[in-house]
Amino acid sequence: MTFQQFLLILKARRWVISAILVSVVLLTLVISLLLPKQYTATATVMVDMKMTDPLLGTPQALQGYLATQIDIINSERVALRVIEATGMDKVPSYREEWRDVTGAEGGESGFRTWLANLLQRRLDVRPSTTRESNVISISYQAPHPAFSAAVANAFAQAYINTNLELKVDPARQNKDWFDKQTKDVRDELEAAQRKLSAYEQEHGVLAGDGRFDVENMRLAELNSQLSAAQGQRAESSSRVSQVGSAESLPEVMANPVVSSLKTSLAQLETQRGELSERLGPNHPMMRELNEKIAELRERVSAETQRVASSLGTTSRISAARIKELTEAIDKQQARVLELKKHRDQLAVFQRDIDNAQRAYDLVTQRLVQTNLESQVTQTNISILTPATPPLNHSSPKVVLNTIIAVFLGILLGIGVALLLELSDQRVRGSEDLMQNMDIPLLGVIPGWDKPRSGFRSARRQAAA
Repeated sequence: MTFQQFLLILKARRWVISAILVSVVLLTLVISLLLPKQYTATATVMVDMKMTDPLLGTPQALQGYLATQIDIINSERVALRVIEATGMDKVPSYREEWRDVTGAEGGESGFRTWLANLLQRRLDVRPSTTRESNVISISYQAPHPAFSAAVANAFAQAYINTNLELKVDPARQNKDWFDKQTKDVRDELEAAQRKLSAYEQEHGVLAGDGRFDVENMRLAELNSQLSAAQGQRAESSSRVSQVGSAESLPEVMANPVVSSLKTSLAQLETQRGELSERLGPNHPMMRELNEKIAELRERVSAETQRVASSLGTTSRISAARIKELTEAIDKQQARVLELKKHRDQLAVFQRDIDNAQRAYDLVTQRLVQTNLESQVTQTNISILTPATPPLNHSSPKVVLNTIIAVFLGILLGIGVALLLELSDQRVRGSEDLMQNMDIPLLGVIPGWDKPRSGFRSARRQAAA
């Protein structure tokens, strides 16, 4: 089918198309005028998605947040809150309609659910068309302007209250749980402290009193004294072995008595040497001088032997000191080991207390935080523009419906015309004659632009 053939079909069936168009438009006008008028009221709310948490100071998640808020507005929970705010469940007409539709199934809860579904069907929630806008429009359609505005505002307020509840209710549940956990952790902390106190009283030790360090220093001091005594004993033993040459011992040489006696002996020997040049050995003065020298030598020898014998006493004293220090060190080591065992056990108890204290502090901190969260009264949602009763109805839209009816009527008329043409095909031009009847075309009379309908007009054109 060419475009010219299509135009010829429309021209031939123009009265059918016009009749269908007029019928569709008239029917649409009648229905639009008979339908009850509906009024749509719109309230807008602003969602501050960049608002930080009032307790944690952290920004809220932005991804999918606005879509989640729209789902909350469309939820049954918000619709039930609107029913409670507007008192729709107390209106007898709604209850009678519910009985007629459902047969009063489900009781009071079924009635409220039916009302919630009724509200949701007439609710339209949309985000702003502006890019990156945080404004949500809440529209409600009803037969009465004031009622539509009241329900739209009720949905906005119910959404704000529900959003606040969604934040507060989990915090309240967490508060109760943390309250119980705080009591359990506090009991564990007190039990750990009682264990530490009982151990301290039983063994007479205190955590952190520093006794272990003191006893450890005392043990180190005893070991140092033992080392010094052992060195002194070794030195004394070495000197005792040198008693045969006692005069060469440092103690003998450093002894003041021996030194004084040796000095006097040297003087007498010098004096004897001087006298021996003048006097004989049997001279009374020489004899007396020899006797004094002999006496001094005996005294030097006796004093030397006394000093040398004192070295053996020092060695014995050193040995006794070493034995005493060894016994003291053994006792001190046992005391240090005992204190170390107590210190280790006290450290275990102290770690238990520290762990319990940290757990108690963390749980207490979370308890305080959840307690504050459960008392929050502010939200990040606010009503931007409350709904007002609309002056003009939103439906039915007569002009829009008429335009749509004209468009649909034309399409329907064209479709009917094509169907009629398919059921009763006719020759409406030279192209139809050539295609359908396979007759050669000799010519067309110029100006013959209004052919008669049917086969006769086509035949006249062919004959001409």
